[in-house]
Amino acid sequence: MRRIWLYAGSTAILSLGILHAFAQSGSVEKAVGGYNFAEAAKEDPATKNFHSADGHLTFAIVTHTAGNGFFDPVYVGATVAANMIGAKILLLGSESPVDDPAREIEILNQIVQDPTIDGIIMTTPQVGAYNDIVKAAEAAGIPIATTNSYDPTLLHRSSISHTGQDASAAAIGGEALANCVLKSGKTSGSIVLPSSTAMGNIEVNNRVKAAFDAIVKTLKDAGKLDAFKVDAGPENVGIDTNPNDPVNALVSLFESRGDVVGAFTANNVFTPPLVKAVAQMGLTNKFCAFGFDLGPAQQEGIAAGNLTGSLGQQPFLQGFWPVMQLYLQIDRGISAANLDTRAQLVTKDTVAKVGKRFEN
Repeated sequence: MRRIWLYAGSTAILSLGILHAFAQSGSVEKAVGGYNFAEAAKEDPATKNFHSADGHLTFAIVTHTAGNGFFDPVYVGATVAANMIGAKILLLGSESPVDDPAREIEILNQIVQDPTIDGIIMTTPQVGAYNDIVKAAEAAGIPIATTNSYDPTLLHRSSISHTGQDASAAAIGGEALANCVLKSGKTSGSIVLPSSTAMGNIEVNNRVKAAFDAIVKTLKDAGKLDAFKVDAGPENVGIDTNPNDPVNALVSLFESRGDVVGAFTANNVFTPPLVKAVAQMGLTNKFCAFGFDLGPAQQEGIAAGNLTGSLGQQPFLQGFWPVMQLYLQIDRGISAANLDTRAQLVTKDTVAKVGKRFEN
C-alpha cells in the first residue's frame, strides 16, 4: 500500500522531530466488479458438505512407504494444513521401510470406496499403476492431488495438481559430489551411483540420471573427466544394487571396484546404508558420499562424517500444499496448481539447522 504524508508548517514540525499523517491514499475496499472483498473471502457455504455431506471435509493422504521416517514431516504438513481449514486428515501408507507401491495401491482401492472421503492425496512412484484409482475417484466425484513422486503418464495428468521435487534437482548433489572429489586431492578413481530399478520408481531413476550428468559435466568443465570413471549402470539410472541387503551390497560394490572415491545414492532406501557402509569400511571423513533425504540417519551420518551431504525435498510442503490445493479446488474451483519444492543441500556446516519443528 502506498502512503502519502501531508505536512503543515513542515519546518517547525520537523524541528520537533514529529511527523503528522493527515491523509492516506491507495486503500482498496471493493473489487472493480463491485463486490466486497471481505464477503468474497468467506468460505462457500456448500464447501463443508462437499461429497460426503457430513458437515466437514475429510482428506486422506496415502504414501508408498511410511516405515522409514521420510514421510513423517509430510504427514505433519498435511495435519497443519487440515487444522488451518478445519478439515480431518487420514494419514495412511505402506508400513514398509522401502518403496511398496503395491501396498499403497491396496490402501487407495479401499479409500476410494469410502463415502466419508472428500479428497485424496497420493504418491505415484510406479508409472502407469494409478490410472484405475483416478478413474474410480472421478466416478465418485472425489478430487485427487499427487505428491512427492511424479507419474507423467497419469490419467488426466494436466488437470491434477502435483507437489514435489523435480528430479533434476539431484544435479545439485551430483555437482557437489564431483567438487568434493576434486577438492579431495584424488587424481583418479571411480565415482559410483548405486540404485535399484527393480523397485520401479521412475523418479529415483531420473534423479540418478540427473546426478550422473552433473558429475560428468563438472569433471569435464574442470578438465578432469578422463581421470575418473563415472558409473551409473548401463542406462545411467543406477548400478543395480540389492535393496534387501543394501549395506553389504554397497560394501561389496566398493570393494570390488577397489578405487571408489565417491558415491551418490538417490533415495532413502540406499542413503542410510551408505552411511553404514562408509563407517564399516573405515572411510569416515575420507570419502565423498552424497545421498538423498534428511531423516535422522542422514543427519547423524553427516554430523559423524560418514555422509558428506544429502539433498532434502522440503517434505513438509509435500504434505501441506496438497491439502490446501484440494481445499482450493473444492471451495474455489482452482486446480492443477503445481508446486516444485526444490532441493536443500545439507552438509556438516548446516546439518544442525535441519529438523527444526519437524520440517526436515
